[in-house]
Amino acid sequence: MTKFNDIISSDKLTLVDFYATWCGPCKMQSPIIDKVKEHFGNVINILKIDVDHDNEIANIYSIHSIPTLILFKNGRILWRASGLRQASDIETKIKEFL
Repeated sequence: MTKFNDIISSDKLTLVDFYATWCGPCKMQSPIIDKVKEHFGNVINILKIDVDHDNEIANIYSIHSIPTLILFKNGRILWRASGLRQASDIETKIKEFL
């Protein structure tokens, strides 16, 4: 939990993908997140949080639907979306905050 808080509290944008291994849309979201990572490289952090294994973090952020994406900077939530998202939508949102 401390490492998670340190990462989302940095001044670098951090995209957190809340998912579960049994979730069909989450399985479809994963390669899209990989594409976003390729596009931005080390400009942003990307974390994947399995809600079944890291349920404390999921509870803190009231994750009730997966996949859920949350974009953080300096510990603040800049953007949040639930459901399958396309790379272009995610990339557009990230660019707004760079």
